[in-house]
Amino acid sequence: MKVLVTGPDGFLGRNLVIALSEQKDCEVLRFTRQSAIEELATLVRDAEFIFHLAGVNRPTDAAEFIVGNVDLTAELCRVVQTSGRRIPIAYTSSVQAMSDSPYGRSKRKAEQLLEELNAATGSPVHVFRLANVFGKWCRPNYNSVVATFCHNVARQLPIRIDNPESELRLVYVDDVVTTLQALLRGQYRPQGLVAHVEPVYRISVGELAAQIRAFQNCRTTLVSERVGVGLTRALYATYISHLPVESFAYDLHAHADSRGVFVEVLKTPDAGQFSYFTARPGVTRGGHYHHSKTEKFLVISGKARFRFRHLVTDERYEVCTSGDRSQIVETIPGWVHDITNIGEDEMIVMLWANEIYDREHPDTIADRAFG
Repeated sequence: MKVLVTGPDGFLGRNLVIALSEQKDCEVLRFTRQSAIEELATLVRDAEFIFHLAGVNRPTDAAEFIVGNVDLTAELCRVVQTSGRRIPIAYTSSVQAMSDSPYGRSKRKAEQLLEELNAATGSPVHVFRLANVFGKWCRPNYNSVVATFCHNVARQLPIRIDNPESELRLVYVDDVVTTLQALLRGQYRPQGLVAHVEPVYRISVGELAAQIRAFQNCRTTLVSERVGVGLTRALYATYISHLPVESFAYDLHAHADSRGVFVEVLKTPDAGQFSYFTARPGVTRGGHYHHSKTEKFLVISGKARFRFRHLVTDERYEVCTSGDRSQIVETIPGWVHDITNIGEDEMIVMLWANEIYDREHPDTIADRAFG
């Protein structure tokens, strides 16, 4: 399928074009700011679907709203009608289309032109009145407070907050792209002219700033925010995308002694922490038990012997494993345990514990019963 995208070099256009290029049956036709207006007719002649994303929202002269939003849409409608073909069109408008600002009036006029095209030709038209779209490649210090906050915080620059209680309505770019792709494949059939992207997130400016600053702090505390779902996931991906290249990597603190090193890697608010440690040949680590805490060990390199002793019955058990085998060894509350490097090379072990280590209440009690 040949798909025409106007504005492919913009924030939303870049994300959509990348997603469309991942579809083997999709060929993207592009109409950019550098394209001559005469090229539009040729592109429309070959297109089977049109994503009309091009537009102007922060011009130096308000007259550019007419040129970029109204005149271009009028020309697109003209060449579609002249082609004699019924070509589906998805137009990314704005929630401001119903406002009386110059930008809002220009977006509403573009919508009206597309409505008239639909009435005259039967070409399916879908208008997306988008809230503030954010995500990777969004331009900071332009028209996205999310991008500006992410960019500045990632570089330890100040951010400006006029009213922390002011509410934002946000849409994540990946959700927009997913919806547009579903529309293209016929998996989303809007009822009426206006189509919708869900979810629309609501957050205050103050809360947004606090959340983005919390992402920055994760590298110091090692405690991750809950970045697996929803708005926090989308904001985290956006924040990370704004990191300067020199911040792609960061160092961890290694606790070293004669046995080897112990390094905390990542902590979570409510699902424990990840670490790794090394042990030289013959070295034993552990020799303690927990009342509630549990751990999962994975030997990455070397050979290990795990020993267990039941605190009450004195029952004993051993597990030998190595980096050649993908095997988890789990510690059990009420069982003393230790781990010994029984190989000839340094042993490297990955460790997950179900809770963050609390130095005041460690739930780690030493026991020398193994001798």
